[in-house]
Order: sequence, then structure tokens, then C-alpha cells
Amino acid sequence: MLACAAALAVAACSGGPPPAAPPSWPDTNLHYTPNGNFSSSGQYMPGTAGFNLADVKAYNKGGLDSLPDGVRGLVWLGDCRGVTASFRATVRAYKGDPKLFGFYIMDEPVPSTCPPAHLLAENNWIHKHIPGAVTFAILTNLGGEKEPTFAGSYTPADSGLDLIGLDPYPVRSELHRPDYVEISQYVRMAEAQGWPQSSIVPVYQTFGGGNYPDDANGHWVMPTAAQERQLLAEWAAVVPNPKFDYAYSWGSQKDDTALSQSPALRAVFTAKNK
Repeated sequence: MLACAAALAVAACSGGPPPAAPPSWPDTNLHYTPNGNFSSSGQYMPGTAGFNLADVKAYNKGGLDSLPDGVRGLVWLGDCRGVTASFRATVRAYKGDPKLFGFYIMDEPVPSTCPPAHLLAENNWIHKHIPGAVTFAILTNLGGEKEPTFAGSYTPADSGLDLIGLDPYPVRSELHRPDYVEISQYVRMAEAQGWPQSSIVPVYQTFGGGNYPDDANGHWVMPTAAQERQLLAEWAAVVPNPKFDYAYSWGSQKDDTALSQSPALRAVFTAKNK
């Protein structure tokens, strides 16, 4: 019998299954994309691309309650003042709401201006008074694009957060090709801070251009569909089963091009999310 020369042939000759193909994207049932989620008439717009975790501002409880069946809300707080009377009143309004998924406490806080003790107090209060609500923030890169670091950033113990987002954006104008390695680098650095893989939420780059310069003499560039698929595959290799995933951003914020304006990327996410 002729010897098998290739890996697939070896598997076939030995009777074993062929090697499993790597996943195309992280496997999760919850998909979030922020900014501009609601039309002027209150319709949840990202649902057309299979997103089912809505960006709800704290003042818009009516928006949460009006979400279609199968869609839940991540309520944006943006508050790091500790458990103030205002914080308690805002959060308490969502107690018992069946459409609530959790609270987006802060976006890229920095320990020097958002003390870990404040985050810990807020998270503990939410966990005590809003049972089942998940707490989330994006971890800040305390270095630069060329030398990112989370050293000195928050930990699970000092912040109380359930989930943290990591947002490497590898498609930039100063690079000859996207820096996909940055994705696994961010994950390793977060794990070094004590964050388990189960707490990590992948944040996908779905924006570019506009008034968004990076700190490496360039600017972020909107990924092509092929680049987005590669980005998703890189994330799948390091965080295969996140609690939810996050595409930044559905709506434009600083004259950039965002997901809602890109039919090519919406097609990628429609296929992935559905």
C-alpha cells in the first residue's frame, strides 16, 4: 500500500477524520454594535444585519422596552463617580426589566482618572441590586499603537467587572498590511492582568477615516470585506466563545465611515450574525 504523503491523505489512509478547519469567527449568540442604533421613529436599525444586543443610553429606558423580540439591551452609563444618588436612581430604573442584558459602565477608563475603587463600588452595587445584570467596560491600552500595554490597568479583583472589551484596530494607514498580530497580543496582555478568556469580549474594527488619527503618524482605515474576515478569524483563534462580540461602530462619530455606511461589511456581519 502506498504511503500517504500529505496530512489529509494520512488521515484518509489511517481511517481518521481530516483536521478540523479553523473557525471563521468567534462563536456567540449575542452581537453588539454601538452608536446610532435607533431611527427617528425608534426602530432598532442594526437588527437588519443580525445584531441583537442594542446600545441603549441610560436616559432611554423606553428604547429598551421597545426593542423587538429577541433583542436585549446593553445600557450605557459612562459613570465613574462611584455609587452616588444619581447612579443609584439611574440603575434602579432597570431593575426587573426582561430586556436588560447589562450595563456598559465606562469606555476605556484610565485608573488615574477613574479609580478602581469607584468601579468596584458601582459593580458591586449593580450585582447586589440588579440580579443577573452583566457589567462591562473596555480596557484601555495604556501604551501606544506600536507598544501597547495593559500594565497598571484594571483587574477583575479591583474593578469588579464581569466582562472587558479589547479593541485593537489593526487596519491603519501607516502600515503596509494590517497588524493582525495585535489581536493575540492584546489578549495575552489582558490575561497577564488576570482576566480569564471567558471575560474577554472581542471588539472588531468596522470604521475608518474621519477625524480619527492614531498615535503612530497615521489614521485608521475602514477594513475591506476580506480584511474583516481575516480579523474575525484572528479573533476566533484566541477568543473562540465570547459572551458577546462587539463591532465598532454602527454609526459614525467623527466624520468617519462606519458599518451602517458600508454594504460590503454589513454583508460580512449579516452572514456571521445570522
